[in-house]
Amino acid sequence: MEFSLNSYDGALPVEVTLDEDNGRYMIRKSDTSGEYFNSPLEMVKWIRDNLKPEDFCIPAEFNQMMNSLAQFE
Repeated sequence: MEFSLNSYDGALPVEVTLDEDNGRYMIRKSDTSGEYFNSPLEMVKWIRDNLKPEDFCIPAEFNQMMNSLAQFE
């Protein structure tokens, strides 16, 4: 699964990648820094703790992403 969300704090979108086949769980933030995780559960927890719908230009896209990621909680 890959998600691209436009945020208010940068020109580049926030990229969320959850690739179970290859064990890749990462987030590239709009400032091009990133976060890497060992499991989807860790990644979803980090997203819940650090991002919120109002950080993004279209909050509904964030909510849709979280609904898709809910299966990993």
